[in-house]
Amino acid sequence: MLTKVYGSAVFGVEAQTITVEVNAATGIGYHLVGLPDKAISESSFRIAAALSNVGYKMPGKKLIINLSPADLRKEGSAYDLPIAIGIMVSANLIKADELENYVIMGEVSLDGTLQPIKGALPIAIKAREEGFKGFILPSQNAREAGIVDNLCVYGVDNISQVIEFFNDGKELEETIVDTRDEFFQALEHPEFDFSDVKGQESIKRCMEIAAAGGHNIILIGPPGSGKTMLAKRLPSILPPMTLQEALETTKIHSVAGRTLEKAGLMAQRPFRSPHHTISDVALVGGGAYPQPGEISLSHNGVLFLDELPEFKRGVLEVMRQPLEDREVTISRAKFTITYPSSFMLVASMNPSPSGYFNDPNAPVQSSPAEMQRYLSKVSGPLLDRIDIHIEVTPVPFEKLTEERLAEKSNVIRKRVTAARDLQTERFRESEKTHYNAQMGTKEIRKYCALDDASKELLKSAMERLNLSARAYDRILKVSRTIADLEASDIVTGTHIAEAIQYRSLDRDGWLG
Repeated sequence: MLTKVYGSAVFGVEAQTITVEVNAATGIGYHLVGLPDKAISESSFRIAAALSNVGYKMPGKKLIINLSPADLRKEGSAYDLPIAIGIMVSANLIKADELENYVIMGEVSLDGTLQPIKGALPIAIKAREEGFKGFILPSQNAREAGIVDNLCVYGVDNISQVIEFFNDGKELEETIVDTRDEFFQALEHPEFDFSDVKGQESIKRCMEIAAAGGHNIILIGPPGSGKTMLAKRLPSILPPMTLQEALETTKIHSVAGRTLEKAGLMAQRPFRSPHHTISDVALVGGGAYPQPGEISLSHNGVLFLDELPEFKRGVLEVMRQPLEDREVTISRAKFTITYPSSFMLVASMNPSPSGYFNDPNAPVQSSPAEMQRYLSKVSGPLLDRIDIHIEVTPVPFEKLTEERLAEKSNVIRKRVTAARDLQTERFRESEKTHYNAQMGTKEIRKYCALDDASKELLKSAMERLNLSARAYDRILKVSRTIADLEASDIVTGTHIAEAIQYRSLDRDGWLG
């Protein structure tokens, strides 16, 4: 008897329906075909033990199992459950009249319990698209898949529940998630808040500008000055994610197996902070079995690179193209996968190997040669993609002991959101540009027109501070964002003057 059970495979952030065909015939044998990987090939042992432990036996038949389409490579242990159900039905051990209406996925343990899978959300989206009635999967992934409406999602703990559902008609509990209600509830409760940061008002202002225009930013300062503390709080002032952005972000984390069991839809923007020993594949994604990298996991959020010069130069260089294109394409001989990677880059670094550049009271001083070697680890083309450079100074004792609470993140977020709304309206006809940091040369000339006094100020600053040519466009972009925060239609000399301050690394003597 031939039985068809429907599962799914994830490629990139999209799913494709896989038909698990099981044929039971006279004889003895077990043949699994359709480009399975090692984990799937070993499934027969897990399935035999699991069925034995829940009161059933592996049939004494010649079983041929095909994962169709047979030319696509299948990975992971999530095919255990559909293969097991297919074997039971094919051998007439159980009935399953409505099997074709469901997508079934799950890893089976030896005692019959189900283990979580990766990619539950894209699989659920594909199941709804293809008109399936329901999706049966491990209970740990049920809330994640329950985000998808117009699809019955059943979270199960044991293979025996699935058998009883098809064979005896025993009802399974449907997982229902009120996506909108949960999403909007979670928006107003960020994990970190700017009110925790004592002092550093000028740096907070800088972070507000970066958030308002989507600008990449680098913080330069000695150890203990608060660079990491400030960076961790940046997501709390970014505009709230839209439902579409939240869905995109959750899909990527679902594919990587990083979603939380109780979370469902991700409402907070992601914040990723990889260690400086990370490899280029771990950062941009890929591998023998492609997975999204850190830059894709930070899609619609923040990627924080602490101690930027400590990262291997090759690792930083592979990030240049995704910073421009807002996506990363991984090409191999047999496949090409594209992951989205629209993120804000926040980097931090000490100003010198010792960390105490230009501090006469510092315990350790660095020679000019050591300084040059340290700073040269960060390439000019990468810095060219960072709009704001700001020096962070240590917080004085008086500020640390101050009782007065600083401004809360939700207050700053309102100003940032208002500025972003202006940019959304400005670029509504553009497909590629959504906020100021993405402006090209033509848009800069159109939306950052200067009067004569502002031009003279910018010219004077560039000559006196020895600012590079690449700083010119960056200053105009940042000044446009400062103007948006003030709801100003034009860029004035005041906005230009403030933006000039945020180009520390372009000044003569920093990166010569």
